[in-house]
Amino acid sequence: MQLRERQQEIIDEFQFFDSWMDKYQYLIDLGRDLPPLDPSEMVETNLVRGCQSQVWMLTDGSADKVEIRAHSDAAIVSGLIALVVRLYSGASAREIIETEPEFVEALGLSQHLSPTRANGLASMLTRLKSEAAQMLSKTH
Repeated sequence: MQLRERQQEIIDEFQFFDSWMDKYQYLIDLGRDLPPLDPSEMVETNLVRGCQSQVWMLTDGSADKVEIRAHSDAAIVSGLIALVVRLYSGASAREIIETEPEFVEALGLSQHLSPTRANGLASMLTRLKSEAAQMLSKTH
């Protein structure tokens, strides 16, 4: 499935909810379903800078297929991580770099997230794109 189709699925799912309280609850539920990280992976080098809550992100794989795993100590942020992982994990590094997270605007997240959560989401996406660029540069 292409990233554009994955984004549309995410957008469509959120359209089922009438209120932001329901959307927040859905985000929390998505975060609960994230596979946990091993405590040994929850170290300083894996922390995402710019997030108020603690977010650990790991990327594995190659430029052809990037796998993303992440965890947060905050419920809503975990849900945001789940969306990022769902969209980008399994994609190529080039697809990650070239695909903007349009779901953020389409869902209204930039208007409804607190500034600290919005900054944290932006930090996660920046780090992911940076790590994808590093993977891609190793292939040339």
